Amino acid sequence: MSHDEKESGFISHLAELRKRLIHSFIFLFIFFIGCYLFAEHLYGFLVEPYAQAVKEDSTNRRLIFTALQETFLTYLKVSFFTAFFVTCPFILMQIWKFIAPGLYKHEKIAILPYLVLTPILFFLGGVLVYYLIMPLAIKFFLSFESSGLSTNLPIQLEAKVNEYLSLVMKLIFAFGISFQLPIVLSLLARVGLIDSQFLKKRRKYVVVIIFAAAAILTPPDPVTQIGLAIPLLILYELSIFSVKFIEKKKLDNTDA
Repeated sequence: MSHDEKESGFISHLAELRKRLIHSFIFLFIFFIGCYLFAEHLYGFLVEPYAQAVKEDSTNRRLIFTALQETFLTYLKVSFFTAFFVTCPFILMQIWKFIAPGLYKHEKIAILPYLVLTPILFFLGGVLVYYLIMPLAIKFFLSFESSGLSTNLPIQLEAKVNEYLSLVMKLIFAFGISFQLPIVLSLLARVGLIDSQFLKKRRKYVVVIIFAAAAILTPPDPVTQIGLAIPLLILYELSIFSVKFIEKKKLDNTDA
């Protein structure tokens, strides 16, 4: 292949990548506009765990904002967060369409399940946060309120709109990204960097690493830290079975 042909092929690849990126950004922007029209309802959905946790509380609860632009910017964040979450499968599909022509058939078969499982595992992490971790964490934090009998003045939570959203987004991203552990370990096994015996022998070190990572990725409270660490330990054990399956499949292909 001549130098001109190589340069032409490289330019065509860049043009293809540019087209895929533009399509992804347009799709994301359209969904962002649509989500902004329903930003108040979307934020209400995210606030629901807090509302349910304080539903039977006699205190008159509310969410406050202390800057004029805070609620507006919060709605923008909610809209972008939701739009990105919804369009993630489309973006992954664009990535797949870009790399697929350069792959062999067996490579396509090997990679495609990971592209499907990635958003599914992220979604499962978000579901765990929304329906289990957030209600428990909110009740834990509210337990530190005081009526004022021992502190002279009552200590009461008045959650800020932006800070509440930041906490929810941080937890969803932390759990969603952490739930990619089986994907990462399976990919490392496919390229031969690790095997099931390697994962088994280092289990005790992984336990320490997982709890340390949970402490870094989540707020400094035991509820969210344990709530992230335990699912990760379960996913690690499931990853060992996944790696074993990959090893068995490789062995079968070698024998064949």
